[in-house]
Amino acid sequence: MTNLTPKHPVDSFTLMNEIVLPNDTNTLGNLMGGRLLHWMDICAAIAAQKHSHNIVVTAAVDSVSFKESIRLGDVVTLKAYVSRAFNSSMEVFIEVFAENLPSGGRVRSNEAYYTFVALDGRNKPVTVPELTPQTEEEILKFEGALRRRQVRLILAGKMKPEDAQELKNLFV
Repeated sequence: MTNLTPKHPVDSFTLMNEIVLPNDTNTLGNLMGGRLLHWMDICAAIAAQKHSHNIVVTAAVDSVSFKESIRLGDVVTLKAYVSRAFNSSMEVFIEVFAENLPSGGRVRSNEAYYTFVALDGRNKPVTVPELTPQTEEEILKFEGALRRRQVRLILAGKMKPEDAQELKNLFV
């Protein structure tokens, strides 16, 4: 049984490193977007599992931005943590850095929000612990998560726009 005592985002913090090899690149020598999304999904899923202590499945991926290309030979560092827990779902914020070790250059290349649902042993959704944000950044991500969730639900046809009170509050 999952302990439902509220947790701090740092409890789910996950750090993962990968090196970009030839098989990971396109013909321009850049990391393929699909490979990066795969690594991001793994890192974010680990963060969600750490928070929920359950198996999780990816429910949504949104707000993925590709700001800088990642080159062959770069070391990719992925950092993820749960930004908000709902009933059985969790939003995970992930950011990606690329580092060229010989030159020492490092860039923040990507970020995204992933949503996961925690499952029990019968593959049914299970309640996850609440989250207690403490830093200013954690609080901002926590507060914004409800709006991002409502957008996801509207786009998936699971919520009517007129029922999205958090989004309405932005305009009133």
